[in-house]
Amino acid sequence: MKIAILHNFMDNIGGAEIVSLILARELNADLYTTNFNAERTASVGFADVVPRIISVGKVPARAPFRHQLALRIFRKLNLGKKYDFYIISGDWAIGGAVNNKPNLWYAHGPLNELWAFKDFVGVHMMPFWKRPIFEVWVMLNRFLTVRYSKHVGSWVCNSNNSKNRIKKYYKKDATVVYPPIETNKYLCGEDKGYWLSVNRLLDNKRVDIQIKAFAKMPDKKLVIVGSYEKGARQFEKYKEHIESMLTPNIVLRHWVPSGELIDLYSHCIGFITTSKDEDFGMTAVEAMASGKPVIAPNEGGYRENVIDGKTGVLINDIDAEKLAVAVQMISKELGIKENRIKYQCDCQVQAKKFDTKIFVSNILAEIMIR
Repeated sequence: MKIAILHNFMDNIGGAEIVSLILARELNADLYTTNFNAERTASVGFADVVPRIISVGKVPARAPFRHQLALRIFRKLNLGKKYDFYIISGDWAIGGAVNNKPNLWYAHGPLNELWAFKDFVGVHMMPFWKRPIFEVWVMLNRFLTVRYSKHVGSWVCNSNNSKNRIKKYYKKDATVVYPPIETNKYLCGEDKGYWLSVNRLLDNKRVDIQIKAFAKMPDKKLVIVGSYEKGARQFEKYKEHIESMLTPNIVLRHWVPSGELIDLYSHCIGFITTSKDEDFGMTAVEAMASGKPVIAPNEGGYRENVIDGKTGVLINDIDAEKLAVAVQMISKELGIKENRIKYQCDCQVQAKKFDTKIFVSNILAEIMIR
């Protein structure tokens, strides 16, 4: 069976992009996108997929023009009978469902800017004078994406959290297939005295909470790996804000290659994430695959992948004070060898539930249904 993956952008590699790249690799599929960075894609471990990535047109760096043009490009895309099946993996590639069938939509969000995070984006990421324009833009794209979604053959999503959003906003029932983690790549090494955080630098990731917490703990070290899109103001503005808050015990890194990131996971004390109502949270599972406990908000997808009190800590109404308390508590627990061994075992067992082999098997089952 010849399969094509449709994904809106591949120039900033995050969890959704990793899913699309794994799909392309495991299904021997071509990947259609707009902007893509071959060097960065290769650096995160997908050099073998790069030759199968095809750009269908470039889009601007800044939102909302970036999203709008991507939506239009995929709406016009018609690959005819070149492929037997299409997987729409990027949410803003949903327009591709209209002309490219049979298909399934693997929804990551879905389209959180228009629905679940609409109010957050309007308040925290929009100047006051742009908010009325943003409201009009949201209404237009809600209309368009709902219309395009009627051409989706099968609804699949990355978590029960996303499933509930799809039911609420699109009135559709979706099958949950948890995203793939290449668990065999991750190793548990001796900690080298730092906590780790890996995320895109956007307001809803709430990295500022992490910085405020570690500012209260100058004896603790935090390494933040934060990706951002150059030229995209919503990324660069938050990046500048984060950089202005850094204290001597916090290191901020960008564009870390795959091998180095795996090494950072391996040698951290534990992992911290503060993302607001995360769809699933692949980085938490990557940390657990490395045998490291996770501290996360008791929200969204983290409730589905982190076991509170066993593979880490889930914090209600997370803030800097509560995060600092959790870091101190886990650090103390890990000072006892038996606890370190138990965390390692429990975390790695939990991570195996989300292994790539399980993901691919479940996706193929969905394709066969069609």
